[in-house]
Amino acid sequence: MGHHALRTLRQLLSADEIVQLAIRLGLLGLLILWTFLIIRPFVPVLTWSAVLAVAFYPVFAWLAKRLGGRPRTASTVLTLVTLGIVIGPAAWLGLSAVEGIKDLAGQIGTGDLVLQAAPERIRSWPLVGPQLYELWNQAYTNIRAVLREVAPYLKPLAGMMLSFAGNTGIGMLQFLLSVFVAGFLLPYGPQLVAALRGFLARIVPGQSEHFLELAGATIRAVSQGVIGVAIVQALLAGIGFKLAAIPGAGLLAIIVLLLSIVQIGAAIVLFPVTIWIWMDKDVTVALLLTIYLVVVGLLDNVLKPLVMGRGLTTPTLVILVGVIGGTLAHGIIGLFIGPIILSVAWELAAAWIRLDRTEDPGVELKLG
Repeated sequence: MGHHALRTLRQLLSADEIVQLAIRLGLLGLLILWTFLIIRPFVPVLTWSAVLAVAFYPVFAWLAKRLGGRPRTASTVLTLVTLGIVIGPAAWLGLSAVEGIKDLAGQIGTGDLVLQAAPERIRSWPLVGPQLYELWNQAYTNIRAVLREVAPYLKPLAGMMLSFAGNTGIGMLQFLLSVFVAGFLLPYGPQLVAALRGFLARIVPGQSEHFLELAGATIRAVSQGVIGVAIVQALLAGIGFKLAAIPGAGLLAIIVLLLSIVQIGAAIVLFPVTIWIWMDKDVTVALLLTIYLVVVGLLDNVLKPLVMGRGLTTPTLVILVGVIGGTLAHGIIGLFIGPIILSVAWELAAAWIRLDRTEDPGVELKLG
């Protein structure tokens, strides 16, 4: 096949023209590579801006219409509201989480994780009290012994956690910049879509419209239904943890965020926290906080169907790999970009394979 193609190329072009073509292609490749190297530091910010613009576009269009067809004013209002959220509760929780991560990393490094010994008052509980106290104490002693043994091997993990915490400041700046850029992009939505459609028409002629719609739908589904819901849940849970004066509230809120993004759910964190609240607070406060946390825990069951409509077809494993890979590649902003980009790539690849199957009925592909 290769020899045949070369022979055809030689028939069409003279040796001189082949050299010229090679030089042109080489220069074009160099230019593309150089452009990429220059914009590489901005790729996470630009990607997150584009995602925000796509996710907020329906709200923006509605607001612009309400304001009597004023897209600039609508984008300014949206940008200010989003900035308020990023600078306000998100920053407050983020900083609290950084403190928690630093503390935990310090404890892992020394192998001296602060564990709660069994509280004396458990002993006086009717029926289960004495047994529970004994069980807790044994677990406490054994876990401490195991942690002492494992501590030297956990040192690299502590280093990774500290560098992640150190990059959070840069992450916050990237978020702020992304909100500004997204606000700038919103009024130009139709022109940008048209440009993207033209670009796709050259790569996948005949399917550019379908691919563009699929990419937009996937970005919206993942950014609103997965990431958006997880952020709302983590923020509300974090506020609850802070009100309950739980140690490491910010860190726990970040864990809720992660569990919610990878579709495991926040119950793993909320259940032990609720037990701690009942042991630490008086009945009225404990009851109010429990009701609040139960509502927060069930929030994703209510919000997801509302936001996502047709549901998410991307497998959970793709989202999990996106979260881990994105965080390793781009730090805290990658935590959100990773799953979105990977989901879009997954959906487009699946659509491409389906197309190939329908276009070539002779080939039978059994997938999944």
